[in-house]
Amino acid sequence: MNINCKGTLVNLSTPKVMGILNITPDSFFDGGKYDSSSAIINHVEKMLSEGATFVDVGAYSSRPGAKHISEEEELSRILPVIKLLIHEFPSLLISIDTFRSKIAEQCVNLGASMVNDISAGNLDSSMFATIAKLQVPYVIMHMQGTPENMQEKPVYDDVVKDVLYYFSKKINKLHSLGVNDIIADVGFGFGKTVTQNYQLLKHLDLFKNLNVPTLTGLSRKSMLFKPLEISQNEALNATTIANTIALLNGANILRVHDVKQANEAIKIVKLLNKN
Repeated sequence: MNINCKGTLVNLSTPKVMGILNITPDSFFDGGKYDSSSAIINHVEKMLSEGATFVDVGAYSSRPGAKHISEEEELSRILPVIKLLIHEFPSLLISIDTFRSKIAEQCVNLGASMVNDISAGNLDSSMFATIAKLQVPYVIMHMQGTPENMQEKPVYDDVVKDVLYYFSKKINKLHSLGVNDIIADVGFGFGKTVTQNYQLLKHLDLFKNLNVPTLTGLSRKSMLFKPLEISQNEALNATTIANTIALLNGANILRVHDVKQANEAIKIVKLLNKN
């Protein structure tokens, strides 16, 4: 199971880690932490030394209730960072966390090699055509509503079946446009109750039927720390447990704040599967 990142083939039959680089002032866990060149470089160096295959760069906060920012502001935040990363780490596989096709295109033209879209094309009707033109791997995530309203009253007939059907339609459309490398992310916490999140985690293995790799983003989310009555800062252990469950259910990429611990989970599950 390979994906082609602008000429670099990445084999996802062994799960990989995507480290998170948020350059937003208001992201839910690490907002405002990486606001200088040195802080960004040090963080990326740390993630790479701990075994990250990809680094996902986001300049638009998508936490529940997040403030909407303009395309111009997102561009002004992200383009200098992409230039910096390409200069410092020429072979780095950069994923762009954006739902805007203009930003995706400009970042890929600068050297990014993947697009991670929380809206799966729903918030920008030009995104699918742009991905078809760029021919880079494309992460499609399921979200009910928008970041501003997604957690108000999420409703499903059957969350697992509804999300599977959503992806099947999106994947068929993308295939018809000539997009080959599609990755599905069920969107934990994006328009789902705690119960619905755990139904998706429990049945994540069913998403193998889509015949595309799956990305899982569970890192330090409220579905983990709220039921345990702890803070985000205390949620690393819960994150590792949830990531391990996801791996046992077939996850191919773990998108995380804590790369070392995610890679340890991958190694343990790999040992388990050998025996």
